[in-house]
Amino acid sequence: MIAEKTAMTTIALFGASGQTGSIVLKKAIEKGFRVKALVRNPAKVSVQNPYLEIIQGDVLNSYDVEKTLENSQVVISLFGHVKGSPEWLQTDGTRLIADAMKKFQIKRIISLSGGGLPFPERDRPKLPDLLIRFIMKVAVPKVLNDAVKHHEILKGSGLDWTIVRGPRLTNDPPKGKYRVGWVGVNASTKISRHDLAEFILTQIDDASFISQMPFVTD
Repeated sequence: MIAEKTAMTTIALFGASGQTGSIVLKKAIEKGFRVKALVRNPAKVSVQNPYLEIIQGDVLNSYDVEKTLENSQVVISLFGHVKGSPEWLQTDGTRLIADAMKKFQIKRIISLSGGGLPFPERDRPKLPDLLIRFIMKVAVPKVLNDAVKHHEILKGSGLDWTIVRGPRLTNDPPKGKYRVGWVGVNASTKISRHDLAEFILTQIDDASFISQMPFVTD
């Protein structure tokens, strides 16, 4: 069951200090959500608001994850690899989040990944898409393999999960519109982080893409 969107809905947000995460955080507060954000370095979060609780910690620490999820109703997971990240960062972090969600009886999680993560049930990749995936396998296999494993964790979790996939993310101003398709189907090659953030937040109370991996582009 999708969490009912109310002014009192609390989002457990992972990755709030990243480029996309910081935009999601700001928009969530503007839309009237409460947010509990787990970050390694609170100084990287510029938002200050009574509806925001910053928790300093690590997504690979079960205590920190549980502290973030306690009294939350929905999870948005935007953390990903940076220089020096553990090989299975997203997989292991997602496993801890899923376990804590079950403990606190939270069902809804929206996770972020890229178009290199395949969804053969709906994708119809064209030659450029196949080339991008090949390049990722060669250049950043750790990131791609971790994304695939994190999908497996969610798929077997019994949770109401959606993995939002994006192409090249830009810092362009928002267009206020976007396309929701699949790799090779009704899709372009980029999207503004602002527009992607808008879509991510719509998924809190939208059941259309449960157990699916929509590809969102401009």
